[in-house]
Amino acid sequence: MIRAGEGGYLIDQFEKGIVTVGWHEVGEINDKSQRDLWLRLAVVYPGSKPATNQNAASVLWRFAKVIKVGDTVVTYDPAKREYLLGEIAGAYRFDQKSGDHPHAREVAWHHRVLRDQLSVSTRNSLGSTLALFAIPDESMAEIQTATKVTKVENATGGLEERKDQLLQSNRDAEEQARSLIEDKILALDPYEMQDLVAAVLRAMGYRTRVSPPGSDRGVDVLASPDGLGLQEPRIKVEVKHRQNTAMGAPVIRSFIGNLRPGDRGMYVSTGSFSKEARYEAERANIPG
Repeated sequence: MIRAGEGGYLIDQFEKGIVTVGWHEVGEINDKSQRDLWLRLAVVYPGSKPATNQNAASVLWRFAKVIKVGDTVVTYDPAKREYLLGEIAGAYRFDQKSGDHPHAREVAWHHRVLRDQLSVSTRNSLGSTLALFAIPDESMAEIQTATKVTKVENATGGLEERKDQLLQSNRDAEEQARSLIEDKILALDPYEMQDLVAAVLRAMGYRTRVSPPGSDRGVDVLASPDGLGLQEPRIKVEVKHRQNTAMGAPVIRSFIGNLRPGDRGMYVSTGSFSKEARYEAERANIPG
């Protein structure tokens, strides 16, 4: 597994056929051994803990020296809740001009697997926050079965065991919990989703009104200090429970256009938002 940055923010780049990792200050990985790389990291990052540098050295060494062309690779697209499955297609290279993630390998993607197709145990095994880690054999077999792949390979070309697993356990547990909560939220029906959003706002100190089924004129939840919408801030919420659907600019533009002075807008979607939709929200005069 090679993660597409924190929260999957590099997934658009990864989908184009390249996987990368950070630590750009380290420069090209041409050390004679992983230990030499670790010692060099201690010089580059003198303020980091030894275990942190050891973890970084392990990731960088495996990425540059252990993974081979033809090895199976997996990454995750959180917006679509899909795992991409493919194979390494190029040798390690270092590109200083590529910004914070200059360590790169070319990859050829062959399949996509929905997260919901996998068992809970396999989802948990894929929840590590490490930039690169070996996927357990049984989890890899399940992913490959989901794609009906007949060619079975080791997911990471015989990567060494994860030496820093205990150091990552707290962050991994947090990531696994977040993913399981996300699964529970996606299992709600649209009206339960509205109730959940209203409950979150009430927990923040607001009083809420949830629109009954039927036409709501773009306001599923109204939140305000008094519950009537007479006191500001008056928060109008649109809730779209549409998994694997990206909200576009037109719907955001329409939602913003219906807000009035004193209103605050909140558009909640269990899918994702297009770049154009995000731009519409960022340039809006009414806070949201």
